[in-house]
Amino acid sequence: MALQEIAPKQDKQYLAAIGIISVLIPIVVALLLFVPQTGKLGDIDVSILPHINALLNSATAACLVVAYFFIKNRNEEMHRRLMMAAFVLSSLFLVSYVVYHFQAPSTKFGDTNGDGILSEIELAEAGIMRGIYLFILLTHILLAAVVVPFVLVAFYFALSRQISRHKKIVKFTFPIWLYVAVTGVIVYLMISPYYL
Repeated sequence: MALQEIAPKQDKQYLAAIGIISVLIPIVVALLLFVPQTGKLGDIDVSILPHINALLNSATAACLVVAYFFIKNRNEEMHRRLMMAAFVLSSLFLVSYVVYHFQAPSTKFGDTNGDGILSEIELAEAGIMRGIYLFILLTHILLAAVVVPFVLVAFYFALSRQISRHKKIVKFTFPIWLYVAVTGVIVYLMISPYYL
C-alpha cells in the first residue's frame, strides 16, 4: 500500500505509536537526570559525547535553516533530504545524550573545582550567568520534550503525503525545534568550562 493511501484506522495506529514514543522519551531522560546511573557501562569513557552532542545540535540547526530555505524556494527534494538529515542528527543526539547521562555524573554550572557541590564562593563567582544558564537550560529541556511528538507527527504527515496537515503542524514545530537545537549548543558552550 502506498503511503498516500493510509486508511484512517492506520492513521490512528501510527499516531498512537508516536504518542507512546513521545511519552517514553521524556520519562527516560527524566530518570537519567533525577536518578543518577553513573558508571553502569563499566570503564567506558564518554567524556567526548558532550562535544559530539554540540556538533550534532549545530548540524541539526544548520539542516533546519537550509531546509527552510529550500522549501521556501519550492525545492521539495532538497528540503526532504535536509529534514531527514535533521531527524537523523537529532536521533543520534538523543542516543548519545542518553548514553552520556547513563554513564557520567552531571556537571553543575559554576562548579569550578568539579566536586559536584556549589560552594557559596562558586555561586558568587558564577553570578547572574548561572541564572541565565538555568533559564536557557530549562526552556531547552522543556521545549525538547514538547517538540518530540510534533516532530514525529510532522514527519508522519510528510511521509504519508498529508501535506496540508504537515504544513499546519510545522508552522510551530519548526521554530521550537530550531530553538531546541540552537539552545543545545548555547548550553554546551556555557557549561563546557566546567567539564572535567
